[in-house]
Amino acid sequence: MARARAQYVCTACGYATPRWMGQCPECGAWNTLQEEMVAPTRPATVRERARAAPTTPARAQPLAAMHETAETRLPTGIDEFDRVLGGGVVPGSLILLGGEPGIGKSTLLLQAAHGLAQHGAVLYLTGEESLRQLQMRARRLHTLRPNLHAAATAELEAALQLIQTEQPVVAVIDSVQTLYTTQIDNPPGTVAQVRACATALQQIAKEQEVALFLIGHVTKEGAIAGPKVLEHLVDVVLYFEGDPQGLFRVLRASKNRFGATDEVGVFDMQAEGLVPVPNPSERLLAERASDAPGSVVFPLLEGSRAMLVEVQALTTPSFLNTPRRVITGLSYERVSLVLAVMEKRLGFRMLSHDVFVNAAGGVRVYEPAADLAVLVAVASAMRNRPLRPDLVVFGEVGLGGEVRGAPRLEARLHEAARLGFRHAIVPRSNLQRPHERLPLTALPARTVQEAVGLALGDTRASRPEADADESPFE
Repeated sequence: MARARAQYVCTACGYATPRWMGQCPECGAWNTLQEEMVAPTRPATVRERARAAPTTPARAQPLAAMHETAETRLPTGIDEFDRVLGGGVVPGSLILLGGEPGIGKSTLLLQAAHGLAQHGAVLYLTGEESLRQLQMRARRLHTLRPNLHAAATAELEAALQLIQTEQPVVAVIDSVQTLYTTQIDNPPGTVAQVRACATALQQIAKEQEVALFLIGHVTKEGAIAGPKVLEHLVDVVLYFEGDPQGLFRVLRASKNRFGATDEVGVFDMQAEGLVPVPNPSERLLAERASDAPGSVVFPLLEGSRAMLVEVQALTTPSFLNTPRRVITGLSYERVSLVLAVMEKRLGFRMLSHDVFVNAAGGVRVYEPAADLAVLVAVASAMRNRPLRPDLVVFGEVGLGGEVRGAPRLEARLHEAARLGFRHAIVPRSNLQRPHERLPLTALPARTVQEAVGLALGDTRASRPEADADESPFE
């Protein structure tokens, strides 16, 4: 009698091999191969495959002839959550929510379950907490509702039975890594268990038109833990991001079959739970010292919305062989690029100064349009001269010292004008394209020399080449 054999499966891409390797040859990830036991199977003969018939006969029909039905969505009652989902939860959809431990995934879905309970029964299945612990958290969040049912189980078969008997409109699985099926000998969280459980949940979601939320753990690289097939099986993949000690938590969609993936939701964690932040710009700029050198406002694009972020820079003379570069909330590579351009194209002596750059409020800024804001902030700090308080700056900086265009000019400027800003230094190429009437005064800059001259009011900055030994920006 044939015995079960062992194989090693990559948790990142699903690649299988009969022997263990330190690095996956398919995706290049290290230490991701886990052992799986595979039951022996006898390959079917040609005659057996020919005689086999599908358990449910399939029937094709023209899409154009199908009866047209109105789109149905279930609002969660949380505007920022509904924005990311595309207007609400689609019945029968499978939604995966991932994030760092303690970021607020369970809190967000418990609050969403409270809002969804107005449309029918909601089932919350937890494999990480007891029912008493879940009730304590629900009471603290004021999310107790007669239609909100809960069960503490990590067994797939028990979860499927509860979904069939309770007939909820929405069910929450917390979490998919703790779920296991008795049909597989591997422990919970392994590739085989996660794949089998996700497939079974997808099937019951489509059959019973119940929307399923799956809470997923993430790896240290920030990706959803488990096989990549998990993200292919679900309809929506959401990431809940942010520094637990920071000001905001941001909800993003990396995949959405029923809406756009460029929307984000902004939340603030308070004592009563996650509170939506419909206007993050005011919160981010509330404590800004506008008369301090090195402070500039950058209109950041997060999905389809713009928000104003303060970029701060501080420079001090360095007595080290290698000056310090401390970057918080921005791309280290792009800030290094900007500093190199300032040294070469503007004549700033950056190699003799320590540079500290920060995106205030714990916001993460990684779009190239922040280059010019960083450059102007550092120039302001080097000259010890504050910028005018009603100025915003954005644009990508090239290695040749040119200022390149940035997307969504109107959205950025409208958000700045709404909060009282009256001037903006923008790439000249953005103003050469057709656009509607701008709500504030746009100051075009073609090069970094022009941008610094406009920001600091220094005509010497327009010199195309400045000798480092004779630089006015020391």
